[in-house]
Amino acid sequence: MSSMIVPVIDVQNDNFKELWPALVLAIKTSSFIALDTELSGLGSRKDLLAQCIEERYKAICSAARTRSILSLGIACFKKLPDKAPHTYLVQVYNLTLLCMQEYVIEPQSVQFLVQHGFDFNKQYAQGIPYHKGNDKGGDLQSQSMRALFLEVIQARKPLVLHNGLIDLVFLYQCFYAWLPDRLGTFTADLSEIFPAGIFDTKHAAEFEVRFMASYLEYAYKKCKRENFKSVEAGGPGPHLSLEFCNYTERLCTYIDFRQCTEGGGERETGEEGPPAICMRFSAYGWCPNGSQCTLSHNTDLIIEQDEQSKDHKRRRKNKRKFKAAQEESRAPNEPDRVEHESSPPNKHLCVEDDKMQEDWGSVKETASADVVDSMKDALLAEEVERKDMSDEQVVEEAQGSNGTENKCEPQVILGNGTGDQNNVAIPQGEKEGSKGKEKQKMAEGGTHRAGFDAFMTGYIFAYVTTLKAGAETDPSSGACLPDCLNKVYLSGKSVPLQIVKSSFSKSSKAHTLKMESVWGKI
Repeated sequence: MSSMIVPVIDVQNDNFKELWPALVLAIKTSSFIALDTELSGLGSRKDLLAQCIEERYKAICSAARTRSILSLGIACFKKLPDKAPHTYLVQVYNLTLLCMQEYVIEPQSVQFLVQHGFDFNKQYAQGIPYHKGNDKGGDLQSQSMRALFLEVIQARKPLVLHNGLIDLVFLYQCFYAWLPDRLGTFTADLSEIFPAGIFDTKHAAEFEVRFMASYLEYAYKKCKRENFKSVEAGGPGPHLSLEFCNYTERLCTYIDFRQCTEGGGERETGEEGPPAICMRFSAYGWCPNGSQCTLSHNTDLIIEQDEQSKDHKRRRKNKRKFKAAQEESRAPNEPDRVEHESSPPNKHLCVEDDKMQEDWGSVKETASADVVDSMKDALLAEEVERKDMSDEQVVEEAQGSNGTENKCEPQVILGNGTGDQNNVAIPQGEKEGSKGKEKQKMAEGGTHRAGFDAFMTGYIFAYVTTLKAGAETDPSSGACLPDCLNKVYLSGKSVPLQIVKSSFSKSSKAHTLKMESVWGKI
């Protein structure tokens, strides 16, 4: 099985200035930018899913004013016009941050982040400092987080997030200005801050490509699996290709290399075959039992079973159509045919099997009462745990090194992300003993990080645009997915949040003053 290695550059206070030119260049030359955040908490869980969206916004604002961003992932995707269609050069950064104001950090968030490899000692020792709210003197003239976020704004590229409302609120409060009190004012500001558009890959996964589930890990692996099938088929259809930079040996000391298998990872198998799948995790990417759950949380296995269920339904539908056509084609005086007594008995028994498969395949649409009762908890957990990486995620999907402990030669560019693994430069220590670690159930080495989550978000967007847009469509124009443009997913709602400036809303004063200082009169 082929694989690709994703280099994630760790940026902290001691190398921020050194990496600043490369980071700014990646932002300016990108076709689109994907962002992800890790947070210190979200405050009142109950208010996060308020039926009134205005009340929901106020709850997120309260969290953003009292909590902080602990790390920021930036993935810059640059479309290469001189290569095959839908080929991107990708650069991924993971920034460790430290808010210099007092902020709340919640035990639940700390526990989740520690389980997924977040290093709080590193954060407090080497986090890039920043302050929240409005600008202070000299903020935009120095190499600071506020100045970096301004570079993102000035680049005028499409912004891509996954389930991004919380991200947008925290980014605004931490790196831009004091949050406005009304949601309409906030969306009016955003429409001017990001004129190329905002895209939410969770909305795209549900309403554009209609996956059976839309949590980040599922959507990413589903896209990767479908892209791999397209490449293997060798047909004329479009497929996504990725390339990565060749990094110097010095820069390799800052890089966390993530090995990602193509077409699905290793399966959990036992003497009696694959284990039973946890339906709650399958549907929502979250399970209240966490690592104590006795059922499987293997996303590759979940996707495989979903695909089998879908194929089974399609075969049954085609069979019904064929039978109906036969009935219509019979002569009026032809007696109804009956099955021969010699027909295999399983043709009668398979009705029950079909019912079982339908029940499993439609669990995301018509869940059992027990699952329905847990839906609200699942949606809350999805907001709290950010991008839904499983507590039991197998490490083979994102096995990373410890950064500074590995030395390497410059990384070989992956032509299409599906090349032979032997052609990829893997840091020493990553090959040895990796197979044993891949089967461990507990996440290790930081499998849940903002940088890699941003890469997964960007990958989903790039793949969906590959499917839906023409070969000549430039994602930087913002018109590549018109049905997803400026639509942010809302948990528990059937319609997205529109990022538009209403005729009844005005921009905030803080935003207007900042835009005037950056662009002149607007």
